[in-house]
Amino acid sequence: MNKDQVAEVLGKIAVLLELKGENPFKTRAYVNAARLLETLNEPLEKVIAENRLPTLKGIGEALQQKITELMATGKLAYYEELKASTPPGLVAMLDIPGLGPKKVKMLHDELSISSVEQLERACQEGTVADLKGFGEKTQANILAGIARRRTYASRHLLYDVLPLAEGLLDQLRQHPEVVRCGSAGSLRRSREIVGDIDLLASSRHPREVIDDFTALPGLLSVIARGDTKASVLLEGGVQCDLRVVSDAEFASALMYFTGSKEHNIVMRQRAIERGLRLNEYGLFRSKEETRDPSLRVPCATEEEIFQALGLHYVPPEMREDLGEFEVAAAGPVPRLIEWTDLKGSLHNHSTWSDGRQTPADIARSMSELGLAYWGVTDHSKASFQANGLTVARLHEQIREVREINDALARDGHEFRLLTGTEVDVLKDGSLDFPDEILAELDVVIASVHQAFKATEAEMMERILGVVRNPYVHILGHLTGRLLLEREAYLVDQRAIIDACAENGTWIELNASPSRLDMDWRLWPYAKSKGVKCVINCDAHRFEHAGYLRLGAGMARKAGLTRDDVVNTWPLEKLKQALTQKRRRAGKL
Repeated sequence: MNKDQVAEVLGKIAVLLELKGENPFKTRAYVNAARLLETLNEPLEKVIAENRLPTLKGIGEALQQKITELMATGKLAYYEELKASTPPGLVAMLDIPGLGPKKVKMLHDELSISSVEQLERACQEGTVADLKGFGEKTQANILAGIARRRTYASRHLLYDVLPLAEGLLDQLRQHPEVVRCGSAGSLRRSREIVGDIDLLASSRHPREVIDDFTALPGLLSVIARGDTKASVLLEGGVQCDLRVVSDAEFASALMYFTGSKEHNIVMRQRAIERGLRLNEYGLFRSKEETRDPSLRVPCATEEEIFQALGLHYVPPEMREDLGEFEVAAAGPVPRLIEWTDLKGSLHNHSTWSDGRQTPADIARSMSELGLAYWGVTDHSKASFQANGLTVARLHEQIREVREINDALARDGHEFRLLTGTEVDVLKDGSLDFPDEILAELDVVIASVHQAFKATEAEMMERILGVVRNPYVHILGHLTGRLLLEREAYLVDQRAIIDACAENGTWIELNASPSRLDMDWRLWPYAKSKGVKCVINCDAHRFEHAGYLRLGAGMARKAGLTRDDVVNTWPLEKLKQALTQKRRRAGKL
């Protein structure tokens, strides 16, 4: 097992313990341990071998034993026993809106319900409504939730929900009774996968806002509606929740509903240490939980709340309790990258392989967007399914790109195309083009497109050899993952980052919505090693230039600044940097 697999098991243990009604502190210990392992900046086996597990915060003796057992054997008796004693259907029931672990436990204890199917039958027979704390309305909501669960997936790509949220926000901004509004939740934090859309608005007349919101065209259904909150179902099965608060509560509500839960816990604790109370209703001068307006500390913005708690403002993307507090306590958070800082993308495809635009069309459309350059990096011949280029065709393309650039120069345009390739890393670790061909190109990206089921040792040997190649500038989509479709192949990402640091190889943040690879959680480590990021669209058509915004959101989440990302550089600086690796290796 690797550390990510161990973390996954610990997370599952936490869920099972919660279903059993175990002590919440015990459950939280497993959650914290899983998060710690996910962000560990070195191999877990090394930590264990050096007997440093006890030095990790929150890893007590019992957790040390379980982690060691998992790493050594790939199994954990405690987890297997816990799983065996918990009907698997109970975990599935947690996916139904409104059913938390306590209610699922009650359904199991009182009605012997241990599956979604049994729960549906019990609701249809009316027995669930008789349970304390349920009732007819809850029973009806459970049935509706089961129906939705069957029809729609509960997880969505960030890119798919962004336009839905922005469309609804545009409607709210135009409402005469809305003072302020914005997105919250995982969407505002730029999580690559979101469950639903959380929107927040302030108004003196919340019911009017709610009524008009639930009457908007294009809604599939209204799930729930109250005086200050509504839940609706949008196209694609995306649920959207709107909360309406007073404007005095807006800043604290925005902070609270943005999360993450872990970030909020730290913020509330900082308030308590200062004799204050922070909740969704405001920041209060009180030692007890309250929403008394007379005790509220006036904070019109989130910035003022952070300031009141002795912190500089933390951008929402970074609010995951993964180091942002140390940064914000020491000084202002460095200005994070904006998508408008990006001057182009270095990994893109044209009609020469599987793209939809000719190089001439690309030059025209990307120049009109105000970009400075655009890499034409089509597939190599091994990607036959993508019409990969032979050496002869690549030479033809190079000539075409140079002719386009000559014409641009004659017409006084500053925009330029860059010649390049996304060369396949073959099964034996060699590249699909020889070095002498790669040497002719402005930019070379090396990517794995085959043999995903290789062992970690085999995959590492392939990739490390590529990273050391003086003609490879960028390592493309590091893990090969496709979000909600395909798991990452086995690879030690930190070891690869170390090798990239040693060899001056850049790593791609592939901004294609289903990739977003390398993962944002790894970029702080890469930054600490001096490895530069390249935010690439992997564009196959004009519209994909919009992926620059998505990639910048992931980079912001990782705490990256403009200086950390090479395609914020002007063309001349970029060209100089592209020659640096070859010059260092004595190849120029």
